[in-house]
Amino acid sequence: MDVSTVVRWRDRFAREGLAGLEDRLRSGRPPVYGPEVRLRIVATATSAPPHPHGGWSHRLIAHHLADTGISSSQIGRILAALQVKPHRVRGWLTRPADSNFFSRAAEVCALYLSRPPDSVVVSVDEKTAMSARSRKYPDRLPGPGRVRLREFEYVRHGTVSVTAALDVHSGQVVVENLPRNDSAHFVKFLARLERCIPAGLTVHLVLDNGSSHVSRATRAWLAKHPRIVAHYTPKHASWLNQVEIFFSLLARAVLRHGDFSSRADLLEKVTDFTIVHNATARPFRWNYEGRPRQTGHESTATAKEPCHAR
Repeated sequence: MDVSTVVRWRDRFAREGLAGLEDRLRSGRPPVYGPEVRLRIVATATSAPPHPHGGWSHRLIAHHLADTGISSSQIGRILAALQVKPHRVRGWLTRPADSNFFSRAAEVCALYLSRPPDSVVVSVDEKTAMSARSRKYPDRLPGPGRVRLREFEYVRHGTVSVTAALDVHSGQVVVENLPRNDSAHFVKFLARLERCIPAGLTVHLVLDNGSSHVSRATRAWLAKHPRIVAHYTPKHASWLNQVEIFFSLLARAVLRHGDFSSRADLLEKVTDFTIVHNATARPFRWNYEGRPRQTGHESTATAKEPCHAR
């Protein structure tokens, strides 16, 4: 604030007391909507919308406050000045109390950073409901000044689910078709995994809390095979499972813009991508520093976004 402004307000207060702090009459057209209307706008925008609407729009607020005669555009200007944005929604998670959250997260991260002797660390999870869709018309390839063009119409051929196991310290991945995401098929996958790993190695298995991973049948099978040690990520922290990074690579390289003539075609392309990936596979670099995301140009990797540059 400018020094002259401070002096002016001090002089007014010295001469007139509290009355001197009131706003003086100003030139120009007086405001049409006073503070009462503005308060009603803010109160409306920050309340639950009426049935059956899922959120407030400027037009809906204007209709709700029709007795004031205010327009939706004026409501937009008032809310913008106050930084109130009822049309925007940001997701968040109510995390249940978990006294073991940090100890379980530290246990998983310790396995990533330092593999125990005579052991292998395997990250396992499922990628379900991958949609096999083919376009009714072929894409038009990109050219100078023109992006790739794709028709909106497509044909559905069903979905494909797979189970994947990532060797954390080599980067190698095993992918297998998953006919049904239940504990019976998960136990069969673990049994095949155990047969493929040399008998002298302890298998440290990193899992999330999916129903097939924590079922009674799975826990019973693990109890009968003590060389396989399960390490569960904390609840709502499945992003700690490194196989999710491989799924992210798969989605960007194959699934996002892929065209699949059948479920078998999709499964074949997923398998071929895994083979190509394994030919040059290296461990993912894990650099979680426990700091939140920074804005600007100095962003840093967080636990939700582990660095996976290879």
